Amino acid sequence: MGLTALTGVVDAVSILSLGRVFVANMTGNVVFVGFAIAGAPGFSLSASLAALAGFLLGAFGGGHLISTTTRRGVALLRDAVAAELLLIAVALALAAAAGAPYTGVARVVLAAMLAIAMGVQNAVARNLAVPDLTTTVLTMTLTGLAADASPRASALARRVLAVATMLAGGTAGALLVLNVSAVAALAAATAIVLATAAAAAVAAAQAQSPAATGSS
Repeated sequence: MGLTALTGVVDAVSILSLGRVFVANMTGNVVFVGFAIAGAPGFSLSASLAALAGFLLGAFGGGHLISTTTRRGVALLRDAVAAELLLIAVALALAAAAGAPYTGVARVVLAAMLAIAMGVQNAVARNLAVPDLTTTVLTMTLTGLAADASPRASALARRVLAVATMLAGGTAGALLVLNVSAVAALAAATAIVLATAAAAAVAAAQAQSPAATGSS
């Protein structure tokens, strides 16, 4: 849920501050590339392509992490979120140093950095395969919410919470960008990732404790 909220925040930053580019939702970003190629005003081809390339690079890195480590479950989540925290913290520092409005190289680099983080997140979320919690897209979650005639209560709750969490993240991110700054929104994103990393680290430590090992 924390990473789902993070998606809303970072896409608010990218859409509102980097020239209509998605850094988490690559379906929308590919469409934006098409708009930019067609010459539609307000779309940055360089930023969209940088985000697409960054996302692929991040997903490749996440896949490499999965294939080269024996860690699974919450331990894998801990390692991935730690890497994501570093990437978003770097993006925060770059945004603060560059200053708004973000154009040229600054916009491209910020889009790429945030997209790399989202690519890592997406690869690991795919491996964890928590039902209805892909953390970056809601299309299938909404489909399940509407199409399943009698879903289990747990599935229904996950789907509703996923939609509500991303909505809250997007709203909070947009309010910060519009009323404070993109840097403030990225600071909030960093705080979300930090809290998620801390929670994953605690859960991983508990899972590896002698008591937990003995009980399993």
